[in-house]
Amino acid sequence: MSTTGDAEPSGAALTGWARSAEESPGREFSDPAFLDHVADRLAALPTVRAVALGGSRAQGTDGPDSDWDLAVYYRGPFDPADLRAVGWEGEVSEIGGWGGGVFNGGAWLAIDGRRVDVHYRDLDVVERELAEAEEGRFHVEPLLFHLAGIPSYLLVAELAVNHVLRGDLPRPAAYPDRLRTTAAERWHGTARATLAYAKANHATKGRLTEVAGAIGTAAAQAAHGVLAARGEWVTNEKRLLERAGLRGVDGIIETMCTASGPGVMVQALVAVESLLEKKAH
Repeated sequence: MSTTGDAEPSGAALTGWARSAEESPGREFSDPAFLDHVADRLAALPTVRAVALGGSRAQGTDGPDSDWDLAVYYRGPFDPADLRAVGWEGEVSEIGGWGGGVFNGGAWLAIDGRRVDVHYRDLDVVERELAEAEEGRFHVEPLLFHLAGIPSYLLVAELAVNHVLRGDLPRPAAYPDRLRTTAAERWHGTARATLAYAKANHATKGRLTEVAGAIGTAAAQAAHGVLAARGEWVTNEKRLLERAGLRGVDGIIETMCTASGPGVMVQALVAVESLLEKKAH
């Protein structure tokens, strides 16, 4: 991400970040030694109290090309300049550089021939959202690359599934019962509203792009609801539809795009509504 605090990195910056990792002439460390090395350096940054491994490597779904997702949990002011001073190649955002909110910034780095994402996590915010989740309360924030946005309890999901490498972090005992109810109800309600708006305002006008976008967004929203009702934590949207059993939405979109027109779009929205309702009960 940009060191100027812009919410979106440039295409050239992303390409350079990936190339710098992939074109490294060799690796100094084995994977375990690499993780120890990076965790030690991050844990030594001022105000950092803990470091955790997340993403596919924490959940055992990583492949040979998977990047490394690490979070630094800090107490009090955190200065990204301290992370830049380590000297790793890449881009380091300011606090709030990824749009603000609970997902408040981080870095995209190339370290020892590996792609590394570092996420900033304010412990005061994390502890607040943990308490809110226990009471069944949360909010949804927009985030780049996420169709449905992210629920604030994503921070709690990370505490539940990530691996703490340095320091100590609070752990949710289980998926809160109140959150299972409130999150499922809210996500499914939002999905219904998204489809209803598309049906009333876009489908009848033949706006294919808007209808397809609404279907994708509603499917992601409903998937959050399905997994919340099951008490399954979500940390991103990458496998959200598969986990919720909603990959069938693909076929509806394909049919709509093959034979477009207002009537076909309305039928597609009705079909998606039916599919999502089955998963909501």
